[in-house]
Amino acid sequence: MSTAFKEWQVICDALASGRQSIILRKGGIHEGRTGFSFAHDSFYLFPTKFHAQTDHVREGSFTPDSEWKDGDEFQITHHAQALFAVTLTDWEKVAALSPYHIYTDETLKDRFDWEGKGMASGSIHIACVRVSKLQQPITLTYSKRFGGCRSWVEMEEIADSAAENSLPVIADENFEIIQAEITGICSPT
Repeated sequence: MSTAFKEWQVICDALASGRQSIILRKGGIHEGRTGFSFAHDSFYLFPTKFHAQTDHVREGSFTPDSEWKDGDEFQITHHAQALFAVTLTDWEKVAALSPYHIYTDETLKDRFDWEGKGMASGSIHIACVRVSKLQQPITLTYSKRFGGCRSWVEMEEIADSAAENSLPVIADENFEIIQAEITGICSPT
């Protein structure tokens, strides 16, 4: 069984194109008592169709549509490896990560300031991710078990080997620079 991370389609597109190299998350309604954590370091990107996503990003486009319905077919096209994850409590560090994501400053500030589900106001989870394109897209049929406001879903339909031979979306030498810059921003001072 493989794990997938649910994220807005526009963010999945930015990760897939190399325009975004981090995932920022506060948590979903169904994350449990302790709230969200980057519980997996290897996962597939599961695009969601949340209707207001383009209002929360600086670039990228998404045609609003209703969320997936039972029986809809969708594709998993990318895999991500979380190289490290931290919880940042310094807004200046979060703001310094702007070149590595497409969220608006207002969206991040709202998430940073939000309190609930095990997360204090003034914090946000950050993961530096290496994204790779699958050799073959995986077509799945949506069912209710994928629904709800949760970040992680288990996907028995995806073999563990599906990410083998996937191709990184950012060349090694370029990604090493990006990773070093993100690490420098996120490191304790």
